[in-house]
Amino acid sequence: MQARELTIGLVAGETSGDILGAGLIRSLKAIVPNARFVGVAGPLMQAEGCEAWFEMEELAVMGVVEVLERLPRLLKIRKQLTQRFSELKPDVFVGIDAPDFNITLEGRLKQRGIKTIHYVSPSVWAWRQNRIFKIGRSTNLVLAFLPFEKAFYDRFQVPCRFVGHTMADAIPLVPDRQAARNRLGIAENVHCLAMLPGSRNAEVEMLSADFLKTAIKLRETYPELEVLVPLVNAKRREQFERIKAEVAPDLPVHLLDGQGREAMIASDAALLASGTAALECMLAKCPMVVGYRMKPFTFWLAKRLIKTPYVSLPNLLAGRELVPELLQDDCTPDKLATALKPLLNNENNHTRVLKQTFSELHQSIRCDADRQAAQAVLELAGYYQPVDTLNKDG
Repeated sequence: MQARELTIGLVAGETSGDILGAGLIRSLKAIVPNARFVGVAGPLMQAEGCEAWFEMEELAVMGVVEVLERLPRLLKIRKQLTQRFSELKPDVFVGIDAPDFNITLEGRLKQRGIKTIHYVSPSVWAWRQNRIFKIGRSTNLVLAFLPFEKAFYDRFQVPCRFVGHTMADAIPLVPDRQAARNRLGIAENVHCLAMLPGSRNAEVEMLSADFLKTAIKLRETYPELEVLVPLVNAKRREQFERIKAEVAPDLPVHLLDGQGREAMIASDAALLASGTAALECMLAKCPMVVGYRMKPFTFWLAKRLIKTPYVSLPNLLAGRELVPELLQDDCTPDKLATALKPLLNNENNHTRVLKQTFSELHQSIRCDADRQAAQAVLELAGYYQPVDTLNKDG
C-alpha cells in the first residue's frame, strides 16, 4: 500500500453535487477507512469527514448577472485551489458537476501531474459538442450517469465509465403508491395529478398558467381529480400562488413544500417541465407529459443548437418517444389535457406497458453508483483492493 494515507481532492458546487460527494466519500471510506478528503464541500460532505477549504455556497451561483458579479471571487478561489492542490498532490482530484468551474480546474491540475475525474457529464451529447475536446484534455476519466453518455464519449475516444444514477439506487423498483397517498392525505380511489412547473423562476412564470388551465380541463372528465403541486422553495411557492390567484382561483390544489418524489409516486400521472424531474418521475413509475416553453428567440436558438431528437431523459434513455413532449406552441392546455387524459386511467393497457418499460429502464441505470464511482477513483489512484472487497454487496 501507499506510504501516506489515500488523499482525494473534491470540489462540489451545489446541493446535488454535495449529495453525490457524500455518497462517494462514504463508499470510499468503507474500503479505505483512513482516506483523507479535502476541497470544496457542502454540509453532507463535511459530515462524512471532508475538510472544507472553501464553503460550497461560494460556488453555488446561477444566472449570467450573478456569475459576473461574483466572477472575481470565483477566479480567486479557483487560483487558490489550483495552488493548494498542486502543493498537496492528492492521489486523485474529483470535480463533481459544476463544469464551468471544475473542468478548467481539472485541466490545470492534470497539467501538474495530478489524476483528475469529472463526475457527472455535462450535456455535451445534446449541445456545444465541441466541449468534449476540452473535457478530454482536462480529465483522465469521466463518470457518467447514463449509458448513452458513455457511448458518446466512446465515439471521441475520451475515457468514460458508466456508473449508473444515484437516484435509481435511491428509489425502489416498485414504489409504494398507497403509502405515499397516505402520507399526503390522498384517498385511495381518486384520480391524482402531480403538477411540477419547474424549479426556476422563468419556468414557473412561463408554465404555471397553462398547467393550471390544463388541470381545470381535466376536472371536466375527472371531477374528483386531486392536484398535487410540489414547489422547491418559498419563492417558487409564492410565485405559483400569485399566478394561481389570477388564473385559477377556484381550482383546489395541494401545495407541497418539496416532496416532489412523494407526489409523483402517489399520482396516476404527472405534468412537468423537462429536466431531472422527468427522470425522477420515470423512476417513480408515474406516466407523464412533458410541457415546456421558453422565450421565442431562446427556443429558436435552442432548436438550432440541440442535437438530440428529444428533450426528456426517459425518451433519450429509450431512444424513442415514450412520453409526450409538448414544446413551445404545442404546450397548450387543450393539447396537454388531451395527452394526459388516457394516462390518468391507471388500468388501461398503455399505462401498464409504459410502467413496465419504466421499470426496465430503471433497472438499466440501477448500478450502485456510489460504489461504482468509488471503485473508479481507487483504480485511477492505483489503490487496488481484492475484487471481493470492491464488489461486496452494500
